[in-house]
Amino acid sequence: MKVTQEKLPHSQLGLEIEIPAETTKKVYEKVVQNLARSADIPGFRKGKVPRQILLQRMGPQRIKEAALEDLVQDSLKQALNQESIEALGNYKLVSTYEELNGQFKPGEPLTFKASVDVPPQVHLAEYRGLSVKAEETQPDAEAVDKFLEERRVEQATLIPVESRPAQMGDVAVVDYTGKFAGDGEDATDISGAQATDFQIELESGRFLEDIVQGIVGMNPGETKEVPVSFPEDYPREDLAGKSAMFTISLKELKEKELPQLDDDFAQEVSEQETLAELREFLEKQFQEKAEQETTASKEQALLAALLEKVEIELPETMVEREVETLLTQTAMQMESYGMDIRKLFNAETIPQLKERSRPDAMLRLQQHLALLEVAKRESLTVEPEEIETRVKEVLEQLAGQSVDQGRVREVVESDLLKEKALKWLEEHGTIELVPKGSLTPEADSEEEVEETEAIASESSDASTQTIDVPSVTSTEE
Repeated sequence: MKVTQEKLPHSQLGLEIEIPAETTKKVYEKVVQNLARSADIPGFRKGKVPRQILLQRMGPQRIKEAALEDLVQDSLKQALNQESIEALGNYKLVSTYEELNGQFKPGEPLTFKASVDVPPQVHLAEYRGLSVKAEETQPDAEAVDKFLEERRVEQATLIPVESRPAQMGDVAVVDYTGKFAGDGEDATDISGAQATDFQIELESGRFLEDIVQGIVGMNPGETKEVPVSFPEDYPREDLAGKSAMFTISLKELKEKELPQLDDDFAQEVSEQETLAELREFLEKQFQEKAEQETTASKEQALLAALLEKVEIELPETMVEREVETLLTQTAMQMESYGMDIRKLFNAETIPQLKERSRPDAMLRLQQHLALLEVAKRESLTVEPEEIETRVKEVLEQLAGQSVDQGRVREVVESDLLKEKALKWLEEHGTIELVPKGSLTPEADSEEEVEETEAIASESSDASTQTIDVPSVTSTEE
C-alpha cells in the first residue's frame, strides 16, 4: 500500500493512501459474502441467497458504502502501522465519503486523504544558564502569635454584659427588620430582612458594616433605627446600590473571655502537650510553608524563562484531553467542598468552561513537554525505587477509587522526570531571590484573593449561620 505523508500545522500529519486494486476487490467480495450469509430475504434461507438477488434487493450502492467504510478504516490502521506513525486520537477524513463513493470501483485502485494528530515536535533553543528572579517568602515573625490569638478567640467564653454599651469585639443578640426608605411614600418591607434573637459578632467584615457600626454604642434593651446603604456589587441584585432603614433592638450583649495561653490551652487546640511544643511546631509549619512558596516561585520563574526558549505546535487532540483533565480536577475539588457540581457542570456551562480552560491547558502542556525535552536532552532518568515509592503514595491517596495502575505509573514517572528537569535547570542557572510581592502585580493578587473568597463563600461550612439579606456570616452562640 502506497502512503504519502505531509506535515500540516498544529502537529497534524496529512496522509494520502492508495489502496491496491486487489484489496478493493477482496474487501468488496468479503462484504458481499458476509451480507449473503446474514441477509434475511423472504423466500431464501440464510446463507443461500444468490448473489444477483442480493444485489437487487439490497442495492449495489448500499453494498459499496459498506465496503468503502471497511476499506477506509482498515487501510488507515494499516498505513499507521506500516509507516510507524504514533497517532493521537482518531483520524479526520479529508476526502468525503460522497467523493470516494463516486470513485470506488471494486478491482481498481482507490486513493483517499486523511489527517491525524501526532505528538508535537519540541523546538528548544539554548536553555542552559537561565537567569531569573523569584520571590522569596519569609515567615511572618508574628505569625505564631497571630495564630494563637485567633485560636484563643475561637475558644473564648461569652460572658453577659450589662454595665456598658456595645463595643467592637462583642457579640450582640438582636431583633431587626429592614425596610426600603420611600421618598414621601410608605416604606416597604425588604423580603428576608427580618430576624429574631439573631447573634452578630461585632467585627469588621462579619456582617453589613452599617449595621455593625450602628449597634456599637447601643445598650441592652435599646432600640434604634440604622440607615444602611447596600454596596453596588451586593450579591442580591434587588438590593445592590439601594438604601434602607433597619430597626434594631439590642436584647443581649456578651463579651469574650479569652482562655489563658498555657499548656492546658495548647492541649485543647492541638496534639501538643505544652505551649512551648506548640510554638515550636507552629514555627516549623510556617517555616516549611514559606520554603514551599519560595520553591514554587523559583519553579514558576524557571518555567516562564524556559517557555521563552521553546516552540511547540500543540495538536488539538492533546489540548482537548488536557482541558478535560482540568475540568475533571475542578469538579473533584468542588465536590470535595460539598458543592453540587451538577449546577456548575451542565449542558449550558460546559462549553464556556472548556473555552475558559484552554489557555491554562495549553500552558500546562507547553511546560510539560518542554521539561520532558530537557530531561531527554540531559539524559535524566528516574530510579525504579523512586517510581515505586511515589506510586504507592498516590495509590494510598486514591484508595477506594477505580484507577488504572499502569496509567498512574506513567504519570508518576513523567512527574518525577519533570521534577528532575526543574532541579537541573536550577542547578545550571542563576536565580536571584527578591522580596515577596515585588514581582507580582498588585491587581493580579487582588483578583486571586477575590476568586479565593468567592470559592470559600460558596463552599462555606453548612453549620455556619447565615441569613437572607446580609451576605456575610455571623457567629453562632
